[in-house]
Amino acid sequence: MPWGVDFVATVQQQLKAAGFDHFGLTALEKPISMDFYRTWIEAGHHGSMDYLAEHLEMKADPKKLAPRALSAIAIAKPYYPHPYPSAQQNKASSLRTALYAQGDDYHFKFKNELEKIAGVLRVKYPDEEFLCFTDSGPILERDLAYRAGLGWVGKNTCLIHPEKGSLFFIGQILTSLPAQNAVEPIKDFCGSCDRCIRACPTGAIIEPRKLDATKCIAYWTIEAPGPAPEALKPKIGDWFFGCDICQTVCPWNEKAYGRDLLRSLSAEQPAPAVEDLRWVLSSSNKTLQKAFFRTPVYRARPRGLKRNALQIVGNLKMSELKGEVERHLDDPHLSAIARWALAQLP
Repeated sequence: MPWGVDFVATVQQQLKAAGFDHFGLTALEKPISMDFYRTWIEAGHHGSMDYLAEHLEMKADPKKLAPRALSAIAIAKPYYPHPYPSAQQNKASSLRTALYAQGDDYHFKFKNELEKIAGVLRVKYPDEEFLCFTDSGPILERDLAYRAGLGWVGKNTCLIHPEKGSLFFIGQILTSLPAQNAVEPIKDFCGSCDRCIRACPTGAIIEPRKLDATKCIAYWTIEAPGPAPEALKPKIGDWFFGCDICQTVCPWNEKAYGRDLLRSLSAEQPAPAVEDLRWVLSSSNKTLQKAFFRTPVYRARPRGLKRNALQIVGNLKMSELKGEVERHLDDPHLSAIARWALAQLP
């Protein structure tokens, strides 16, 4: 059966009741960006994120993930201000963290919201299939969202909507119900603007819509197993986890959230609290795991968080933390970044 008026109305009703107002429907076909993605992987721009290459064939054909699925409901949820404030005490609140990570892990809570909607649809359409995913699933979610009319892919590689900007999570509900009509994608409104490319401290956006993860601050503070190359370390600055610069300088986010607010987020930030960095560097792995469990920051693991803290100490030349740096000189995983940080101190 094709999308019917009844089904579309039910989907819209359930999504709006759950607080969503940014969504669309599209057929589940070969991603239009698949060839680009293959080339990107072959060029090694994914760095050590081997899972991106391992999931390539499932991304090329979503039916390998959900054999009955014919269509997708793409849903976006704004993450500024953060929709899932963390109940955990954050002892590193002054450390510069990407906006999406300043709360509980959306992979759990956002997916739970999608599952509730899918549950209603399963009751109403018991013979059909509804499978929920966030961006941790092996799906090219921006490709799907673009085809569902949620925005265009900007020069910073993020999906951008002319009224909602780009500060949103993307989720999908794959369904065995087939789509009836193609959705008209939103026109690309980046124009001649290249603010995101010029603003990136590490030059990670190597050309419009192509990001080299091995140059990205987010990669080196989240995904990478070791420290950044010598030339990149100073450019990472005071970022503790992730980076927002290519989004906070975007005029479409300024339009959505206000120029003054967005420019304040892009501007140089107050120095992080010495005590917050001291706490990260002196805490046990178990303490850090407990503190950041169920938050996106947990993904960097204690070793990564200590690496990031050492990098900040070196970049900001925080000599008051010399003792905490020296404590890591014999650590087999952190000794190199500790020696580097120590060399930066006056």
